[in-house]
Amino acid sequence: MRVLHLLINGDRVTVAAPEHWTLLEVLRYELGLTGSKQGCDKGDCGACTVLVDGKPVLACLTLAALCEERAVTTIEGLLPAHVKSGGSGPDPVQAAFDECGALQCGFCQPGMMLSARALLDRNACPTRTEIQDALAGNLCRCTGYTQIVEAVELAVAKHCGVAPRRPGSARPRGRSRPPPRRA
Repeated sequence: MRVLHLLINGDRVTVAAPEHWTLLEVLRYELGLTGSKQGCDKGDCGACTVLVDGKPVLACLTLAALCEERAVTTIEGLLPAHVKSGGSGPDPVQAAFDECGALQCGFCQPGMMLSARALLDRNACPTRTEIQDALAGNLCRCTGYTQIVEAVELAVAKHCGVAPRRPGSARPRGRSRPPPRRA
């Protein structure tokens, strides 16, 4: 066992965990933060995506010991971080996903939202291609990505003060081509 000192969603926590445990295991099984989903356990699906020092990482492939004293944000910490930075209500990414009906089963939701939040934190007004690239490591088997990309575009449009790409468009739910995978 190893004692880890972590900064999770702005809170300092100390936890004892086996040396070989991943960040995902510590989050889910020691801290009870089950928003990060355990999907493939090999880095293919992105359901376990969290932010470490503001960058998206796959928690199933990241040793918890490598995250000592680093800022880890899970989906549970997205709303509190938004409020702490002066916002009100849900994070704009969360609100846009809801407004666009960008999710069905919700399994991919945490990873998608955190990947989108990381993109918007480093590039407030990305292009559609940049959005697709940022989401490429996150798989969705329900919505087909169209509504997910449109949700991020809506968050961008609201932030940048421009009209959404397709204002009020309601597309039928269904599969479309997934964004390209990152190399």
